Amino acid sequence: MPQKIIVIGGVALGPKAACRCKRLDPAAEVTLFDENTLISYGGCGIPYFVGGDIQNVKDLCSTPYHTVRDPKFFAEMKGVTVKTNTRVTSIDRQAKTVAARNLLTGEESVHPYDKLVLATGASPRKPDIPGADLANVFTLTKLEAADDIRRQMEGSAVTSAVVVGGGFIGLEAAVAMADMWGVNVTVVEMMNQVLPGVLSASVSGMAAHDLTAHNVQVFTGEKVLRLEGADGKVARVVTDKREIEAQLVIYSIGFIPNGQLASEAGLEVTSRGAVVVNEHMQTSDPDIYAGGDCCSIKNLITGKPGYLPLGSMANRQGRVIGTQLAGGEASFPGYVGTWAVKLFDMSFCGVGLTVEGARREGYDAIAVSVEQLDKAHFYPEKSMMTLEIVVEKGTRRVLGLQGACTDGDSLKARVDAVAATLQFARPTVDDISVLEISYAPPFAAAMDVVNVVANVADNVLAGRIRMMTAGEFLELWKNRESNNVFFIDTRPQKAAEAVQAVHPEWHALSLEAIQTRWNEVPKDRPVALICNTGLRAYDAALVLSRHGITDIVESMGGMQSVLKIGGSI
Repeated sequence: MPQKIIVIGGVALGPKAACRCKRLDPAAEVTLFDENTLISYGGCGIPYFVGGDIQNVKDLCSTPYHTVRDPKFFAEMKGVTVKTNTRVTSIDRQAKTVAARNLLTGEESVHPYDKLVLATGASPRKPDIPGADLANVFTLTKLEAADDIRRQMEGSAVTSAVVVGGGFIGLEAAVAMADMWGVNVTVVEMMNQVLPGVLSASVSGMAAHDLTAHNVQVFTGEKVLRLEGADGKVARVVTDKREIEAQLVIYSIGFIPNGQLASEAGLEVTSRGAVVVNEHMQTSDPDIYAGGDCCSIKNLITGKPGYLPLGSMANRQGRVIGTQLAGGEASFPGYVGTWAVKLFDMSFCGVGLTVEGARREGYDAIAVSVEQLDKAHFYPEKSMMTLEIVVEKGTRRVLGLQGACTDGDSLKARVDAVAATLQFARPTVDDISVLEISYAPPFAAAMDVVNVVANVADNVLAGRIRMMTAGEFLELWKNRESNNVFFIDTRPQKAAEAVQAVHPEWHALSLEAIQTRWNEVPKDRPVALICNTGLRAYDAALVLSRHGITDIVESMGGMQSVLKIGGSI
């Protein structure tokens, strides 16, 4: 007899697993349940629909050849039965049945299964504060909410909005409302930086500056206490530091995995409710699979169970589950956490751990960053790229890589290259130093920025140079009257002298000049070097060291990094 497959959840993983199973086992009877009307949509595209890049909400539910993925499509094109507006209420593992209720009619039904797939996703964390039930308070995870927000934007009903949460979705929503619709947007983040957990504090400063440079206010380290309204609609957000006017509020403060069904059925779940699975995506019951945002999987960097709700990962897991359902052999070993996000001028991308995250995990880690052009310096079209590598000191193991660039495709290519090595090996700085990157002047420099950041990390690990972030350099400069530091600008003399004319304690000694004027640098004071990107400062440090001046620290990324975080001398 053909096996009966039931899939619970119809956004990303569920449809992928169902269709993969039918392709490999056409005789299988596959039924998919989802409690919503719209299914199989690109949830990560919702902010771009709000921002006007995507014109029709149904585009998010369509195939590349513009066919809407509705129940009729799945029945006729895929051989999968889809029951929308139907909630699975319980699982009877002993009888191997699920109970379901039609949310429109109230009709109850029971359905047998041979294999079951939990693709129940995750729910957005909702504010447990006064005023959370006011109108125009949204979470941006459902297409219906996105449609409502978009209509209000088009009708010019909203001139001020607050986004609570500085993660991916929150920042994408902020950019969408400010860029396309001219809304005055404020981002409030409880942590001390935007994109916490995925960007280091130093690179996060670049993201914050990109937002503020485009008139999006950013308040970090603030907690929302309550929402206040007028005529039943939200009117302001009250934090522990200020009041902010808002005609619309979007909450984007993370997700809670929907593991209730699994837990009630006696399946193993984590303390936060995520379903535990093995590398074949099987739960503690081998006839029940789970994947996507509802489950916990292994972090390949730390080796510990982790949680990463991403649509791309759900799709890959869905293929693995579909293969397993059809009797094949497939596995999903875990994740390294590769991500990308576009803001205004800047795009950000990363993989693995930040330096702060690595230290929390117990690694003796450092972060080293560089600023370098993404293409050959002589090629007319090029962009300055920030890359920051995270390395464990003793083992030289690479734990992560993050970056920023105006050319998002160029940045993504570099991060993806390192992500592949992290997924299948435990690369060291030495491995990344010689990593083969495709080269031609329109695409890269002969010594690619990926290799360069590893080379600089090697120099730091070997003690050849000491470095500080742009923020740390600015703090050092701010406190120059008390720290006795001798500041040297090694850029071409004209650029450095322009700053020295305003600040006499800023010493213009270009790399060329320092070759003969090194004796102007005191040996009894600490020295701080800066240039445009860091390269000239490094060469200047070598010159000074040869003459016995060794108490030297260099600003990583030079003036380029200073400018990217909105700093100035």
